[in-house]
Amino acid sequence: MAQAEKLINKIVDLYLKTAIEIPDDVFTALKKARNIESNSIAKETLDTILANINLAKKESKPLCQDTGVSIFYIKRPISLKEEDLKEIIRKATEIATKNIPLRPNTVESLSGRSLDNKPVIHFEESDKLEIHLLLKGGGSENISGIYSLPDQSLNADRDLAGVRKCILDAVFHAQGKGCPPCIIGVAVGGNLEDVASASKKQLFRKINDNNTNLELNNFEKTTLRMVNQLGIGAMGLGGKTTALGIKLVEIPRHPASFFVGISFSCWCLRRQSCD
Repeated sequence: MAQAEKLINKIVDLYLKTAIEIPDDVFTALKKARNIESNSIAKETLDTILANINLAKKESKPLCQDTGVSIFYIKRPISLKEEDLKEIIRKATEIATKNIPLRPNTVESLSGRSLDNKPVIHFEESDKLEIHLLLKGGGSENISGIYSLPDQSLNADRDLAGVRKCILDAVFHAQGKGCPPCIIGVAVGGNLEDVASASKKQLFRKINDNNTNLELNNFEKTTLRMVNQLGIGAMGLGGKTTALGIKLVEIPRHPASFFVGISFSCWCLRRQSCD
């Protein structure tokens, strides 16, 4: 019982940190975007974002009024049962919703009746317990999606050039929606549920990291430059930085299928971890 209470408190603290503090790599990328900007409106917009980050931490209040849907990626030893961890996370979510506070962001799909906050939980086995939390806002979730290649409307084939066309199309149609500058997670292959989940999981990669696959690493950097050449900029008001990073993973697929999952995060990429 004492161990469960300790873990509940740890997860509540994780919620607090995730909702209030932007990860260091995201903060650094936003400051860099501000420093290279020449567009006066973009400068002012990024200044406001940076001021918001500092104020949220100073006053211990959420970075955004949309505190998102809580998505957990749990690595657990076999000694910890999934059902026990689910109950611990449920209790921690209830406490965090009340104390931080988190906005009640779960509703019944048809009636719209509030269900407070219902976390999404993914498990995998590991040697030790690791808890990774993503608070995913509705704006960036709404512009995320899945493409199926080949796509005649984009003249996109089943290759990396086709994948790039999907990413550019998604960013272009999003414009200022989803609160850019965004971070983009991409998964290629798999099936519908695989690419949706795998692309979202890419948002846990550090913005300044390098893909271990050299070809994909070059693709990420080249595509990021192309996205930023669109000139959409912070909040869609123009500027040099539409995206802070693009992260791509390749996963096995059925020969008949070639899906491209694209998960956006707004500038407020709220991800934190604990063990």
